[in-house]
Amino acid sequence: MTFVSDNVLIKTVRSIEEIGEEAWSRAVQAAPGEADNPFLTYGFLHSLEVSGSVGEQTGWVPFHLVMADGDGQTLGLAPQYLKTHSYGEYVFDHAWADAYERAGGRYYPKLQISIPFTPASGRRFLVPPGPDREARERALALGATKVAEEAGVSSLHTTFIDKDSATRLARINDGSVFLKRTDQQFHWENRDYNSFDGFLSDLASRKRKNIRKERAQALSDGVTIRWLKGAEITEAHWDAFFDFYMDTGARKWGTPYLTREFFSEAGTRMGDKVLLFLCERNGAPIGGALNFVGSDTLYGRYWGAKEHQSCLHFEACYYQAIDYAIAHKLRFVEAGAQGPHKLARGYLPVTTMSLHWVRDPGFREAIARYLEVEREDVDRANAMLAAHGPFKKS
Repeated sequence: MTFVSDNVLIKTVRSIEEIGEEAWSRAVQAAPGEADNPFLTYGFLHSLEVSGSVGEQTGWVPFHLVMADGDGQTLGLAPQYLKTHSYGEYVFDHAWADAYERAGGRYYPKLQISIPFTPASGRRFLVPPGPDREARERALALGATKVAEEAGVSSLHTTFIDKDSATRLARINDGSVFLKRTDQQFHWENRDYNSFDGFLSDLASRKRKNIRKERAQALSDGVTIRWLKGAEITEAHWDAFFDFYMDTGARKWGTPYLTREFFSEAGTRMGDKVLLFLCERNGAPIGGALNFVGSDTLYGRYWGAKEHQSCLHFEACYYQAIDYAIAHKLRFVEAGAQGPHKLARGYLPVTTMSLHWVRDPGFREAIARYLEVEREDVDRANAMLAAHGPFKKS
């Protein structure tokens, strides 16, 4: 138990079930005008835990933060994990760990405030809307560092935190608490398009022709794509998709993170927030792309296929997502981490943010110098790529 002030304390719990769905849902409630995020929901995080996708056996041990007043009323929460490695984070600190351990330090375990395996930005210090929301957010963030100190870990990492929170919290004590790190993703923005052709009309002629060519190649030889949402996704669909997921995961990074049970749990608990683009050839499944639906954003997460079909990946992951966003008047599509190849397909560079608390003062100073240079590199890269985007030049 860590006291933040005389009447505010923070404790850690080893399961989201100890917090309960009602308390969690209150904390993640969106303020007026603020978009909701499917990955912050109790259903998503609980599915990770009960399916065994996170836990002792995976090196993602739930260590969630609960901030409460003296009467036990919950004031704020944070999804936190005790980590024994740096996999599944998408903001990579392997080089930091290597340098610290070569210098004689012990980098692991560390604490991670994040959504496991999910490079989607959003709030991380979860406080219900109200006039004191920012003050509670600050108290929870500072309390997290006290928990990290008491736990004796080397560092605390808050990854893919929303820009506004990152900016506020990076200023605490003139920047002496958290180090800010930036990275790059590619997102598509809906400019009030009425159709995919409306989107194409904004592109330069050569890019427009290339996308039409890719779509024609993907949807040839008997290939069709169905949109399945919520209860429309059966266990047979999940069986097929899990095979695609395992095949792609094994080829790309070695060991896929999610268990088969996760997909059934998430499909049941999250309902219409789960969207599957199922690719079929003459009615038989050959691939699929799994998405999660927010109030203003479609999040593309997992893809796989058991047969090769030219450009099917682009169609299922990028173009179908744009089609869906236009049809449902969503403002953005986030197609996951990395991928400059998305630029030619209408996805423009954006900056993502994370915050890092480092215990050792000398190590912190070295990282701070590195991050200053890295932030400049990210800014330059984003500006350069945006200047070479596929849209018509005004």
